[in-house]
Amino acid sequence: MKYFEKEDIIHITISDEPEFNSVEINPNITAELNDLGELIGIEITNASSFIRD
Repeated sequence: MKYFEKEDIIHITISDEPEFNSVEINPNITAELNDLGELIGIEITNASSFIRD
């Protein structure tokens, strides 16, 4: 998991496979998928509104 403070984005990596597609879960959460449609990562924008210290 990496937090990019300047952009206020959290990126959670499940696998290092290349991203083939993505699905927007809601305007702030995107699921990243491999070529088989399996979840390989999650990106959360405006992360500070979801996560506390």
